[in-house]
Amino acid sequence: MAQYLVLIYDDESALAGAGQEESGRLLADHQRFMAAQETALHGGNALQSTATATSIRPDGGGGFSVTDAPFAETKEALVGYYLIEADDLDRAVAIAKQVPTFAGGVEVRPVRTFD
Repeated sequence: MAQYLVLIYDDESALAGAGQEESGRLLADHQRFMAAQETALHGGNALQSTATATSIRPDGGGGFSVTDAPFAETKEALVGYYLIEADDLDRAVAIAKQVPTFAGGVEVRPVRTFD
């Protein structure tokens, strides 16, 4: 069975501005999703905000440039992920369609494993 990473993108400012009721509803939606997909799920977590990100890039001279910032500035940021197993991409997409988001969406990407 193949593994897929479901990347959750959302608007961090919308998430930060959400009230306690909206945040609680989103958390409850994720808990229901995890319970419904427990056989397919092999991990997942929310990420800290992009304000906590550190990006590392080769500097072209044999060293690295390390900056306190996300890899790319976008309106929607990577805010969490699930690692799932599915028979094929169609099934992975069907599962990913059930992932709750506040104001964003998800991306499904096959995991390339090295044995």
